[in-house]
Amino acid sequence: MEELDRVRAHTAPEINDRLDTRRLDHVAALVGASPEEITRRLHELDREWDVERTLEANAAALTLLSLVLGATRSRGWFALTAAVPAFLLQHAVQGWCPPLAVLRRLNVRTRREIDAERTALKGLRGDFDGLTPTAGDRTAVARRALDAAGRRQPA
Repeated sequence: MEELDRVRAHTAPEINDRLDTRRLDHVAALVGASPEEITRRLHELDREWDVERTLEANAAALTLLSLVLGATRSRGWFALTAAVPAFLLQHAVQGWCPPLAVLRRLNVRTRREIDAERTALKGLRGDFDGLTPTAGDRTAVARRALDAAGRRQPA
């Protein structure tokens, strides 16, 4: 997954590890849960903003704000109007930009990270053959579900 996920590749390993541990904890907490409880968590994941959406929304808001401030307060604000799209271009080309480090530290996940949790939870719920939970440690079951999710295309 790392080589295909440029955001993770440009994120400090300790942050990726923290996000991975949180994902494992979320799945482990639902091992043995009712399908309704798992479905509730899936609905939460549907509403979670990924790093791309967050970056785009913040860029749009900053651009609009800097245009207004540049027109009404000081022309110096137009520098921010130029910097924001430059960061977006850098992110598009390299998979990284300065705001990304802040967003990742704030636990904003990539779409792949969210989808891995979603697929693992669907497996726990029984949506896929061979992924229904078996007896064992909750974390071990969650890890097996996440490992299986990493080999499947998210639904």
